[in-house]
Amino acid sequence: MIPDELLPRPFEGDAKEEVRAITKSSGTSFAAGMGILRRDRREAMHAVYAFCRVVDDIADGDADPGEKRAALEVWREEVELLYRGRPVSAVGQALLPTVAAYDLPKEEFLLLIDGMQTDADGPVVAPTRTELARYTRQVAGTVGMLSIRIFGAWKGEVSDRFALCLGDALQLTNIIRDVEEDAGIGRLYLPAELLEAEGVPHRPNAASSSPKLPAIRKTLGAEAEALYDEARLLAREHDRASLRPALMMMGAYEGYLLRMERGGWRLNPGTPLLSSREKLLRGLRYAFFGPGAPQAA
Repeated sequence: MIPDELLPRPFEGDAKEEVRAITKSSGTSFAAGMGILRRDRREAMHAVYAFCRVVDDIADGDADPGEKRAALEVWREEVELLYRGRPVSAVGQALLPTVAAYDLPKEEFLLLIDGMQTDADGPVVAPTRTELARYTRQVAGTVGMLSIRIFGAWKGEVSDRFALCLGDALQLTNIIRDVEEDAGIGRLYLPAELLEAEGVPHRPNAASSSPKLPAIRKTLGAEAEALYDEARLLAREHDRASLRPALMMMGAYEGYLLRMERGGWRLNPGTPLLSSREKLLRGLRYAFFGPGAPQAA
């Protein structure tokens, strides 16, 4: 059964407070970046993040795939109601003024649900490069495309490219970092082509314990660093102040990547790569002094 709180039920309370509470309780790494936004933009990000959190919780929950699919379908209907001006849920009501104020594309919300559906249908195991690119666009690119508009940084195609490039970099960093954790729930996001090139089986536990894992991480790490470099160049086409929340995320996540590289791509699961203080300091450095060249973590 899907918990009622994950479904878009009629809501008559303070929608802004509801989505703020969802964001606060999640402990998201986006919190620091949202915290430096002015109040109206911060409230808009709370609404978008709450939507992401709710559909992600459905995908990662304990319900069976059929129940998850049904619940995500209800949220698709809520998105349609939102764009007709008649949402019923707290999240939808909080999104209503946000969608109007920042001209947020409906397609991005629906794409995000598509990505959650991929996880809900069963554990992702060794996707092809094409499948991984599609999944990353759905679960990371969508958030970037929505967020950059709320930040006030959007200026057309160059901003879309920045949002998608940084989204890809962040998601690849997550995949590289979380191989062991993902294997514990039967997932393996490392691309099939890399596994096959290293002779690693398409099995989560086998891949996570393989002596070839550092080599695979190194290859993906180089791809992620190239994406961070591209995002760095695209950031120069924007007013840095408007990109500060995104640059804070970039600073922290590029720090993860550099720390993994320094450790020879061998991780100690359960041990944080960066302390909260290190993440904050790196994020603030990128946000207020620019990303520049990557600095040692």
